[in-house]
Amino acid sequence: MRMDSQDRNRKGYRGSFTRSFFYAFEGLLFVLRTERNIKFHLFFAAIVISMSLYVQITKVEWLVVILVIGGMFVIEIINTAIENVVDLVTEEYHPLAKIAKDVAASAALVFACISVIIGVILFGPYFMVAFK
Repeated sequence: MRMDSQDRNRKGYRGSFTRSFFYAFEGLLFVLRTERNIKFHLFFAAIVISMSLYVQITKVEWLVVILVIGGMFVIEIINTAIENVVDLVTEEYHPLAKIAKDVAASAALVFACISVIIGVILFGPYFMVAFK
């Protein structure tokens, strides 16, 4: 991945607006190619979107679903960034490096649990009616 670190670190350098999208897209592709958890979340996002279409959720419910799915992806992306920065700083085991990685991963775990709770609250009534 091309970094252009000299240009990007120069004070006052703003770079091309379109180039910033290119870098962001490169980061997204990296995460999609390398991170197992993001693939897991993509799989479940597809299931949730399919269920949402099937039960015809409301606009407000769609907003909640989109925010939860988007939030989960954002947290996983930030988690990946933190893990890679820690790996850049030290290749050897260090207790603080472990804590940084574990805490970043715990943010993803907490949000995933919250997402499941939101899913149960959101979809529960639809499936309770279907099974009566």
